[in-house]
Amino acid sequence: MNGQELQRLAAERARELPASTLEFPFGPEYEVYKVAGKIFLFLVDHRGEPIVTLKALPSDSMALREAHADITPGYHMNKRHWISLRPGRSLTADEVSELVTESYRLVVAALPRAMQPVEPHAFGRGQR
Repeated sequence: MNGQELQRLAAERARELPASTLEFPFGPEYEVYKVAGKIFLFLVDHRGEPIVTLKALPSDSMALREAHADITPGYHMNKRHWISLRPGRSLTADEVSELVTESYRLVVAALPRAMQPVEPHAFGRGQR
């Protein structure tokens, strides 16, 4: 999939998630999706290439990078806890949606219970 489609799919899924907000804290070229003030997804062009960066468990991010040529350590983020999705042929639309959902779930699970807009398990792996 090309970069614009990759970012469009990720943004569409992010907008579907409860209490998701779009902000531009780093300037207009960075689309940042947050839940309760915490980033779970950001979209940027890196060296002319549209990419998607999102949170992942360290063990998952390693496995994902090994399984998909289009997944790399998170651009401009902690390489252990973030991954970047790049244009290419190794990711499907469903996988992009699941990765966005998982990133959201990880961020929600780390929030104080009173700030969680949903139960973290309500958006577990494979659920949409």
